[in-house]
Amino acid sequence: MNTNYLENNHLVLVGKITSDKKFSHEIYGESFYIFDLEVPRLSGNSDIIPITISERLILEKELEIGDKVAIEGQFRSYNSYENEKNRLILTVFAKDIKYLSQEEEEDSSQKVSNEVTLVGYICKKPIYRQTPFGREISDILLAVNRAYNKSDYIPAIAWGRNARFCQNIEVGTKVKITGRVQSRNYEKKFEDGTTQTRTAYEVSISSLEIVNEEEENKEVI
Repeated sequence: MNTNYLENNHLVLVGKITSDKKFSHEIYGESFYIFDLEVPRLSGNSDIIPITISERLILEKELEIGDKVAIEGQFRSYNSYENEKNRLILTVFAKDIKYLSQEEEEDSSQKVSNEVTLVGYICKKPIYRQTPFGREISDILLAVNRAYNKSDYIPAIAWGRNARFCQNIEVGTKVKITGRVQSRNYEKKFEDGTTQTRTAYEVSISSLEIVNEEEENKEVI
């Protein structure tokens, strides 16, 4: 299999740090931290995206609230077990970080500040629906291969004609999507009648295409 994991899962985010870093976990003596990044939308609103970063990327400069940074990395998922229930947790795994000067910040405001490209497999039947205002939406779940036989499971939303197209895609189909990472709040209702505000993260799809694996294999040969 010809797999380039950087091409399968690549994103760039430009935004402002809005939280102190917190310790997340340690692997083979390497510590990882998490912080929130506020990424502006064209509409004037913002998405608050969780970033996971190695201590080795922040040795020279401490992360501070208000810093403007560019993050390059991957959109990843992992399972969290809470109260004997499995929950999918999504985060941006930083592979590089750049602190922006005032000039770079002004220049970056004219460029794309939130873009993700994923190549993976449809692993659940897409759910097509229409909003009360008639807007077409399809929810999809994409399995994106990672090194060491791991996969990230990334939820995504398609709109309009892409949504209509997605409703007929079969499970197991390989697709390439581009879009942006977005956050949205929702109310989680429990059996005892209580509610809790939670945040969901997903990819809002701007383009989608089916990948012809036979053509890929010919190119490799």
